[in-house]
Amino acid sequence: MSMNKPELVTWIAKRGNISKVEAKKALELTIGAISQALKNGESITLIGFGTFKIVDIAERTGRNPQTGEKIQIKVKK
Repeated sequence: MSMNKPELVTWIAKRGNISKVEAKKALELTIGAISQALKNGESITLIGFGTFKIVDIAERTGRNPQTGEKIQIKVKK
């Protein structure tokens, strides 16, 4: 099952017996809390759902798919 944000808000509203406005606010607060924790270098674990954390990916050698030439891929998070 695939769900976009408005569909998730509707689902939360129906299941929680709350308005869509309240459901949207709750979802945005949850996403905001996760985002802020990640910005602060913390990780978030929601048992039964998943773990959110920032991971450093080292520089590496890749290959341009069009030309086949080797390229350096920069460090990223």
